[in-house]
Amino acid sequence: MMDKLTVAVVGMGQMGSAVALNLKDKGFDVIGWDIVPAVRKRVASQGMQVEETLSDALKGRTYVLSSLPNGAVVRESWLGKAGLVELADAGATLIDLSTVEPSAMREVANGAKGRGLKVLDCPVSGGPVEARAGKLIVMVGGETTVMEQALPLLEALGPTIRHTGDVGSAKVVKLINNTMAMGNLLVACEAFSLGEALGVDSATLFDVLSESGGRSMTFTKRFPLALKGDFEPRFKLALAEKDLALGLSMAKDLGVQVPTATLARDMFGQALEEGYGEKDAVALLAMYRNRIGQQAGK
Repeated sequence: MMDKLTVAVVGMGQMGSAVALNLKDKGFDVIGWDIVPAVRKRVASQGMQVEETLSDALKGRTYVLSSLPNGAVVRESWLGKAGLVELADAGATLIDLSTVEPSAMREVANGAKGRGLKVLDCPVSGGPVEARAGKLIVMVGGETTVMEQALPLLEALGPTIRHTGDVGSAKVVKLINNTMAMGNLLVACEAFSLGEALGVDSATLFDVLSESGGRSMTFTKRFPLALKGDFEPRFKLALAEKDLALGLSMAKDLGVQVPTATLARDMFGQALEEGYGEKDAVALLAMYRNRIGQQAGK
């Protein structure tokens, strides 16, 4: 079956390129494409086959994965003139890995199905490291039969596959997950900075908290790097703020209030204003250290 799974990956940023290289290493026939020539050149230098045009990248591909930054780009890339829906081979399966609003996913899926294409809504949990290693958690919205046909490909992305319901439902689950994760991270950064200001050694504090009830996966994954002063963007703070905003938008559409998530988004917004947007989301720790230190006169 492997030789039948020809794959195009559209959007070769940190996540898309890591996914593509992982699939290539596992023996899939993979072609990459990105709208930015410099990105195509970078990925080609890593040994990935890339095409100059989207049309060439999609030709003969039974599966097309898109990994794109926001809903507007997903809509344009899928439904725009000479986009995925227009150029994909008849019978191809289009799979979106992006974290975008559910309404955007449903809109592009309707456009694709109108052309007889199959669609899966597949956001993932995990970053570029997990994507490169094939250890993502894959959330799948779409028809069960389409998911089952795509299982060899999905299982190459990660060992945990969870069907969430119809197209769009996986985007909901992903945004809820990110709202929880970033809320956990926000509280952890504030509380940890308070502990440091009260005189506890940082390494000791992490060692105890990482084994105690207040820990979270986000805390234990991101804090070891932060405590070394490493805020390189595995998941940019600006992207975290974007996902929190999308979560609030879902609540607004439903007509409900989510005050804790609203506060979290406000705090991430303040971090953006203070210049942390291009750093990893755990750079909240640096923001809180500065604030608490100033307030405590340290």
